[in-house]
Amino acid sequence: MRNPEDNVILVKSKNFAIRSINLYKYLKDNKQEFVISKQVLRSGTSIGANVKEAVRGQSRPDFLAKMNIALKEASETEYWLELLHETEYISDSDFQSIYTDCQELLRILMSITKHDK
Repeated sequence: MRNPEDNVILVKSKNFAIRSINLYKYLKDNKQEFVISKQVLRSGTSIGANVKEAVRGQSRPDFLAKMNIALKEASETEYWLELLHETEYISDSDFQSIYTDCQELLRILMSITKHDK
């Protein structure tokens, strides 16, 4: 089996999950924001969980189903990040950093799911 560290989507989605957890902790502790931050935590960590499941999928259709769920979760996360930014819970620089990572995940996941249809 290939080294998991060689799988770009696995690495990037896990790193994004860690960023989502850290953003949640920051928003909860420093901004006293408990609703949208929980949504970001849930959807932001779900991306990597579904990618991990996809890699261990039982079949090609199972793989694609999990990758499509990861894509939907990334899209949802993008929405929550936009809301946090537009309501000034996160700064422009913090937003741009994590939003860029989210959009990169979206591009990779769209490429995977579109390519394999």
